[in-house]
Amino acid sequence: MGSPWLWGISIVVLLGLLTVDFAVTHRPHEVSLREAVGWSVFYLALPLVFGLGLWWWIGTTQAVEFFTGFVVEKSLSVDNLFVFMLLLTAFAVPSALAQRVLLYGIVGALVLRGVFIAMGAALLQAGAWAFLVFGGILFVTAVKILREALAGESVERDVSQLRSVRLLRRLMPVTDEYHGARLTVRQAGRRALTPLSVVVVAVFATDVVFAVDSVPAVYGVTEDPYLVFVTNAFALLGLRALYFVLRSALGRLVYLNHGLALILAFIGVKLMLHWAHGLWPAVPEIPTLASLAVIVVILGVVTVTSLRSGRRAVEEAAGRS
Repeated sequence: MGSPWLWGISIVVLLGLLTVDFAVTHRPHEVSLREAVGWSVFYLALPLVFGLGLWWWIGTTQAVEFFTGFVVEKSLSVDNLFVFMLLLTAFAVPSALAQRVLLYGIVGALVLRGVFIAMGAALLQAGAWAFLVFGGILFVTAVKILREALAGESVERDVSQLRSVRLLRRLMPVTDEYHGARLTVRQAGRRALTPLSVVVVAVFATDVVFAVDSVPAVYGVTEDPYLVFVTNAFALLGLRALYFVLRSALGRLVYLNHGLALILAFIGVKLMLHWAHGLWPAVPEIPTLASLAVIVVILGVVTVTSLRSGRRAVEEAAGRS
C-alpha cells in the first residue's frame, strides 16, 4: 500500500518528529514524570490516529495488521529498554544526559530497521522460502530467550568487552568524564572521545541484535514493507519518554522475557504455517486478528503474574523481618 508519495510524507513526518526530539534534548535536563507521561501519551496517540485512518481510508485488514504489528514491536521494544537501562547504569551516564543517549539509540535503531526491512522485502520477493527462514530465526531466538529466562541467567554483561567499544578505545583516546552532550572534545592538543560517544556506540551495537529479531517478527504479521516500516517507527519513537515512565516498573516485569519468547515462537510458527500453506493449501493459516488476541493475552498474563510475583516477594520479605 506504500505509494511513493505516502513513503515520502511518512519519512518527512518521521524526520520532523526526530528534529523535535533533538530540540527537546538539546539542553540536558532531568526528565520529570509529568513530562515523560505527556510525551508517552502523545506517542501512543499517534499510532492510534494512524491506525484509525487506515481503517477509514484503506480497509480493516490493513488496520488490523498495523495494530497487531505495533503491539508486537512495542512489546519487543520494552526489552530494548532493559538493555538501555543496563548500558546507562554500566557507563554511569548522568541522568540529565540519559534522554540524549536514548534518542541516539532510537535513531540508530530506525536506520538499522530500515535496512533490515528493505532486505526482508527483497527476500520475500525472491520466494516464499523467506517465510521459512524468518520463522526459523524467530523460533531459535525464542528458544534461546526462554532457556535463559528459565535458568534465571542475567542479561547483564561487561559492556567494556563489546568489540565495538574496544575498537573505539583503540582508535581514539577517551576522556575520563562526561562533557555535557558533546561526543568529542579537544584535549592536550588532540581530539578525544567523551564517554557519551562510547555508550552511544554500545547502544548502536545492541540495536543490531534487536533489529534481527524485530523485523522478521513484524513480517510475520504483514508482508507490506510500508506497514512494517511504520509499525517499527511508531514503536521506537516513544521509547525515550516511555523509559522514564517505566524506569521504576521495568525491574518488576520479571516474566517479560518468558512472554517475549512465547510471542516470538508463536509468530515463528505462524510464518512456517504460512509457508506450508503456499505449498499445501490444506495446511491452516493463523488469521491476523487471532494473532493479535494471542499476543495481547500473553502480554496481559505476563504483566499480571509479574506484579503478583513482586507483591508476593515483598510480603515474604516483610514476614521474615
